[in-house]
Amino acid sequence: MFRKILVANRGEIACRVIRTARRMGIATVAVYSDADRDALHVTMADEAVHIGAAPPRESYLRSERMIEACQRTGAEAVHPGYGFLSENAAFSKECKNNNIVFIGPPAGAIEAMGSKSAAKSIMGRAGIPLIPGYHEVDQSEDRLRRAAADIGYPVLLKAVAGGGGKGMRLVEDEAGFDEALAAARREAASAFGNDDMLVEKYLVHPRHVEVQVFCDRHGNAVYLFERDCSVQRRHQKVIEEAPAPRMTAELRAKMGQAAVQAALAIEYEGAGTVEFLLEPDGSFYFMEMNTRLQVEHPVTEMITGQDLVEWQLRVAAGEKLPLAQDQLHLSGHAFEARVYAEDPENDFLPASGTLTFLQTPRESEHVRVDTGVLQGDEVSVYYDPMIAKLIVWDESRERALGRLATALADYRVSGLRTNLPFLYNLATCPPFARAELDTGFIERHRDLLFHHSAEDRVQDLPLASLYLLLRMEQATRVRAGDADPGSPWNTSNAWRLNEPAIHTGAIVLNGVAHDVPVVEIGSGERRRFRITVGDKSVMAAGRLDGNELYADIDGYRQRVVVVPHDGRFTLFTQRGAMQFALAQPDFGEDAADVTAGAFAAPMPGVIVTLLVEPGVAVERDQPLLIMEAMKMEHRICAPTAGTVSEFCFNAGDSVDGGEELLRFEAAGASFPENPGSRY
Repeated sequence: MFRKILVANRGEIACRVIRTARRMGIATVAVYSDADRDALHVTMADEAVHIGAAPPRESYLRSERMIEACQRTGAEAVHPGYGFLSENAAFSKECKNNNIVFIGPPAGAIEAMGSKSAAKSIMGRAGIPLIPGYHEVDQSEDRLRRAAADIGYPVLLKAVAGGGGKGMRLVEDEAGFDEALAAARREAASAFGNDDMLVEKYLVHPRHVEVQVFCDRHGNAVYLFERDCSVQRRHQKVIEEAPAPRMTAELRAKMGQAAVQAALAIEYEGAGTVEFLLEPDGSFYFMEMNTRLQVEHPVTEMITGQDLVEWQLRVAAGEKLPLAQDQLHLSGHAFEARVYAEDPENDFLPASGTLTFLQTPRESEHVRVDTGVLQGDEVSVYYDPMIAKLIVWDESRERALGRLATALADYRVSGLRTNLPFLYNLATCPPFARAELDTGFIERHRDLLFHHSAEDRVQDLPLASLYLLLRMEQATRVRAGDADPGSPWNTSNAWRLNEPAIHTGAIVLNGVAHDVPVVEIGSGERRRFRITVGDKSVMAAGRLDGNELYADIDGYRQRVVVVPHDGRFTLFTQRGAMQFALAQPDFGEDAADVTAGAFAAPMPGVIVTLLVEPGVAVERDQPLLIMEAMKMEHRICAPTAGTVSEFCFNAGDSVDGGEELLRFEAAGASFPENPGSRY
């Protein structure tokens, strides 16, 4: 076994590897960029080596820096984690040439699966079912367009060297092909240095089911069952679970054996994942193989009782697999929810900023939190915005899902937007509870997941109003103190002191402002509030106890968890989560005109390309420029017909969040509009 290993990664996965290595008595070396000087993985490791500036291309993607760090510290092996250099065959070869063990598959296996096109050919020869598609060398635009027409729309454009949803575009019809191809190629070139594409038939309602495989150098191979990763946004996973719902023993064995067959076809070693698309009729198709440890590996660990990082270390050290296939058994059900710094209400736009407050659910045999951040840390624009992975386990899917909802409601984050309310809505969503899963789940259930319906407003706004009324009462009592019981602060029970009986609060619910009239009826223990939403009124009463609201709405009583954060509030109820705030009053200032005509950068990033010339007329929704931030492309589009009067930056320039990108004049307007940005 190794005495010392270097972890060529950062964040959550680096911390995860270090924990297992420490338990096994193996010393660890961390690497860090300028942005990660004080990061958790750096403080956890026995040693740490600085490898460069914040951008990954200047640090975590510099293979020579990793080799130098190994030589400097005496590390015998490198664990690449996932992302960065984990599937870089050249890095694997560099390690071997320098007598450093690469804790992963041989370079040949990485190369075989690194090209989606080559991988399809290999899998086809091995008898693995394939999705109809074009995987050939000719990459001309005309040839790809003809291939799409031959396959039949809708099709999926995928970067040959891609992964993690990068360089991927869904094309519904021929009219959208050229723009989608250009965008996919730009993204692929930026992320992987290769803009080659393959074209595949897009399956309308498939499930994304993947199988965890493990192989050693002694010819042994096993599968550690499957994970369902169907719930995705932007082709990236949101919630994973194991085992896959409605999976028969026969289908499980068939998919598992196909996955092992795929691994043996490329003489695989170590941990790998074979990903399939599963149709409702039980037919399945090879999608790709990830030649590394997956982000979602914890759910497999929870249902098998195995430490997959330990398996990696043992196999890389030359040992045989710890268990044979007949020694592996399923136990219970597990979920993993990826907690991201992002705004689901704004198409899941990533966020950056400081974690001013962070409190995770209490860990136990049922609840696990894998993270690489602490309170006070910055979520950097340079890296993936994932804050943590919340993993839960219980004896059944139903019980595990209940634990997931409870743990999500117990998660506290302030300082930036997160997807926690959205994840809670997913976990409490009836179709998800019924396991009605496919890769289009989020898009199909948007209204349900975002609580945008009239029915949702009727149920959510009274709760929000009741909470705000009780909270303001509580605040006035605190301000008044006990010195003067006759103080008007002590008798205040409204939005405003001069309106003791009828109050109207403008509440922003899930990004939309609503006027909610409230009439106070009675006093003391008999006091009630008549709250009106649209044409429906309810009678409400309740009390606050810390972060818990005990509400009575028309005789229906419930306990609601309330989480304040950055001027907003999130209510976690039995039917989902809602975010709201009390709208700020309009003081008549002209603050909104300060940036009139300006398009602000949604976050720090880099200008990729300018798409129009200043002064040239553009149409509504026409893309004006493209910027890249947090591993994503963002299109800034025209809100209406008009012209760009000026670009404030050139292609390749770095911009800070909120900086003015361009000036825009609407057609026929004598003054510029302030439309904001789209992407």
